[in-house]
Amino acid sequence: MSSFIDTHTHINDKAFEEDFHLVLNRAREAGLEKIINVGFNRETIPQTMALVDRESDIYGAVGWHPQDAIDYRPEDGDWLISLAKHPKVVAIGEIGLDYYWDTSPKDVQHRVFREQIQLAKTVNLPISIHNRDAHADVVRLLQEEGAKDVGGVMHCFSGSWEIAKMCLDMNFYISFGGPVTFKNAKQPKEVARQVPIDRLLIETDAPYLTPHPYRGKRNEPAYVSLVAQSIAEILEISIEEVAQITTENAYRLFPKLRNHGSQL
Repeated sequence: MSSFIDTHTHINDKAFEEDFHLVLNRAREAGLEKIINVGFNRETIPQTMALVDRESDIYGAVGWHPQDAIDYRPEDGDWLISLAKHPKVVAIGEIGLDYYWDTSPKDVQHRVFREQIQLAKTVNLPISIHNRDAHADVVRLLQEEGAKDVGGVMHCFSGSWEIAKMCLDMNFYISFGGPVTFKNAKQPKEVARQVPIDRLLIETDAPYLTPHPYRGKRNEPAYVSLVAQSIAEILEISIEEVAQITTENAYRLFPKLRNHGSQL
């Protein structure tokens, strides 16, 4: 069986309260080797850390989501720095900009994004980028803050090939989720076709962005194989090759995925 790494999930979400262990079992049965769960605010970061300590195959990313930027305080940055020392915290994220939801002013989002890029450089961890309707500003701030020094992943990439190229030039990987499986998703498919194969990652963003044919229902990590299948069809290679390549890419970007220890 092919093995996969789901590089972005939220399986601490309330959507999984009733059947969390069944979801995790299905993921393992589907070939999930590792899962990266993302904590992105004061509520979800402790939940993520609890999962990381409890489940051997779950790793964590911690950061402050742009929608919650208005709540970010200097002491939260200190907290993230301390959590980054955990052997199974593999990235700072998801961080970035979100111009779709009007929950945090743009200037606040920009400040918090910049601060967390610098924080990631301090702790020498890659960053996981959230970008919704903010392509130009995301790229500009990454460039201005020297994010190339740590690189990272453009989570559930939705931009053009031109934007993807600028991200690749800054040592970023391009990750695809459920939308790449949608029949009308011309741009994600075109970008996936052009991204160098050694810079591709796959994810679910569960419980969101469920791939075809389960679109509209709750997403879960087991469905990352459907994303891999779509990538295989786009690139005209086998799903086994996609699994092997994207798993190797994940280990290269997130070297702490090889750690198995608990809190230092």
